[in-house]
Amino acid sequence: MALSGSICALATPFRAGDGALDLDAFGRLIDQQLAGGTRALVVAGSTGEAAALDDDEYSTLIAFAVARVARRGPILAGSGLSSTRKTVAQTRRAVDAGIDYALVVAPAYVRPTQEGMFRHFSEVAEHAGVPIVLYNVPSRTACDLRPDTVARLAGHGNIAGIKEAIGDEARMRELIALGTPSFSVLSGDDPTCARALLAGADGVISVAANVAPALFAAMCQACARGDEAVASELDRRLQPLYGALGLEPNPIPLKWCLSRLGLGSATPRLPLTELSPALRAAADRVLAELGLVEAAPAVG
Repeated sequence: MALSGSICALATPFRAGDGALDLDAFGRLIDQQLAGGTRALVVAGSTGEAAALDDDEYSTLIAFAVARVARRGPILAGSGLSSTRKTVAQTRRAVDAGIDYALVVAPAYVRPTQEGMFRHFSEVAEHAGVPIVLYNVPSRTACDLRPDTVARLAGHGNIAGIKEAIGDEARMRELIALGTPSFSVLSGDDPTCARALLAGADGVISVAANVAPALFAAMCQACARGDEAVASELDRRLQPLYGALGLEPNPIPLKWCLSRLGLGSATPRLPLTELSPALRAAADRVLAELGLVEAAPAVG
């Protein structure tokens, strides 16, 4: 199951009031993704507020997704933590719940060297029990998994690809050169993903796909067949959504947008807070322009 095309980094819906997992909304979100052409799903990543889930919720969420998807596409789970031993344990927990791949972010906060990251990912890959996908997002982790280190890791038989969240064309070209049938190069930056796909990236792990799965999948499909004109037009239509989802740190605006679509509460778990009232009308306008809501009044 090589990873390609539109891959959605799923939000985790919570119930209004008690803030518990809203599995009904989560199931409907999964169904909408599959119906819209999403090729694979990421559960309990940073967009899914993994850091705010306890161990039982983490396992429950993954097992629910595995059952709901029923082998209609690969499931990845976010399992990267700041300690190698804890990452291995979290990955094994996800494996027990039925995942196909683990999405392993570079260790946050501790700022390892390149050699430290090479050894970290190698150790996780040796003991994961499923193929792992590297994830580089320096804006969140305070460390940068550089292409030369990725090149050292790409030949490991249990490392299946990389999600690169730096939207730099030169960086992406270096990584695309490392791609093979067994090592996928995936964009992790929605605003620049069309350029990455047209340059040869295999797919994108997207936040925006939560909100507009069919439109986003169509853009990815146009890129895959080399139809730059159609891809560029679809990307132009999606750019306001990318902007709205960046109004505050992810997934704050996403949770607002999904709540307007009837998919869980707008309130993330602390320390994240609900989208600032002054920004809600802007997000609602984007949803209305995309035809996802009939009208978009500011709420609250």
